Amino acid sequence: MRAYLYDDIPGDQREPHDSGKTVSFETLAKLGVVYRQFPIDAEGKWEETIDAFAKERGYKNRDQITVTREGLGESYESKIKMFFDEHLHEDEEIRYILGGSGFFDVRGFGGAYDDQWIRIAMEKGDLVILPAGIYHRFTVDTANTITAMRLFQDEPKWTPYSRSLKETEQREARAAYINELRQGAKAVGVGA
Repeated sequence: MRAYLYDDIPGDQREPHDSGKTVSFETLAKLGVVYRQFPIDAEGKWEETIDAFAKERGYKNRDQITVTREGLGESYESKIKMFFDEHLHEDEEIRYILGGSGFFDVRGFGGAYDDQWIRIAMEKGDLVILPAGIYHRFTVDTANTITAMRLFQDEPKWTPYSRSLKETEQREARAAYINELRQGAKAVGVGA
């Protein structure tokens, strides 16, 4: 996993768009983003590790999603564009990459990264948790394939709320997220 500022240069979203400005794990943590690396081994020990992690965090359900041109057929391009629409969820979004690679972009909040895109490059063995209420988007990279395990605390649900809709900013999950960031900023002595 690598994180860096997205360069905002128009072009294919699947390209790296690497500005050359690295973003630290500490900065991601301040945004509520959790990152872990659980290498996938041939013996299957990674499954025990994921099971223990899921139990620790209260994740009871999981499924698997594969995004490929072959698998999605004619709807591939429209699906990729849909995933890339800036949105939030009312629950955490947890993804463990089983194969392939792609990018999660998250919006910075406050300080030097305020409202800037931070790109998180993900590959096999990477796990990311995006907090409820964070604006984000997803895309495969130029290899056009990714397989991910999705973990859920309750019944699987994935309802995106697009930032383009005025009411999204008023959602309870967004307000709780912003409040948590402001409280955290005060706790570490950063202006809110």
